[in-house]
Amino acid sequence: MLRSRRLDDKKPVAVIWAGVTNVIAHRGVAQAGVENTVDAFRAAVTLGCDGIELDVRRTSDGVLVVHHDARLADGTAIVDHRAEALSGWIPTLALALDACAGANVNIEIKNLPNEPDFDPGEMVARSVMDELASRPEPASNWLISSFRIESVDRCRAIDGAVPTAWLTAAPVGPSAVGNVAGRGHLAIHPWVPTVDADLIDRCHQAGLIVNTWTCNDPDRAVTLAGWGIDGICTDTAADIMAALRADRRR
Repeated sequence: MLRSRRLDDKKPVAVIWAGVTNVIAHRGVAQAGVENTVDAFRAAVTLGCDGIELDVRRTSDGVLVVHHDARLADGTAIVDHRAEALSGWIPTLALALDACAGANVNIEIKNLPNEPDFDPGEMVARSVMDELASRPEPASNWLISSFRIESVDRCRAIDGAVPTAWLTAAPVGPSAVGNVAGRGHLAIHPWVPTVDADLIDRCHQAGLIVNTWTCNDPDRAVTLAGWGIDGICTDTAADIMAALRADRRR
């Protein structure tokens, strides 16, 4: 699934998520439990998913934890809690990565200006990179993404060997493709309704891979794979994997 590509003479060889269409478990396999939990990540590994997507935020004491929303169910912000005070099912990033062993991991940095844990100084990016640097897995095991391009810019500046991607829900025009490629990122993660064959072709021509989110329709997944999409992030990994396998046998 992974292969090396030299994007140009100014960039180092980087191992990226490319090849056949990867199935990426969105926040793990939540059918086995609550999303973004150790159990959900272990279930995705057992299922044989190519990759696992998870979300990372920070606590008041600077611990990286895995949780999608900035606030807990009671309305309080995660950033206002110490890690030890959080519910036991919310794992630290370190525990989550341990549970994902055997799969590639897409780490989404949550860092938006309209959320209570917004970090304009990008210390979250720095902390994520420190965590990854402390682990035995190769840089190619990771793919860091964010809706905030400055966050992945910071990650790339710290260690360009770790693949990075820009997340977007808006339609991706030619200027956006050129901007992401020009910044040295290796992928674009567009929202599935915005994806067509032309977008995938334009991204590939620019040296970028395309992982879309969140596709739960097996027929749509088969169409995307036919267009050459590199990865499909999904809440229904088992169904998408089965559909792609069946299509390859035809």
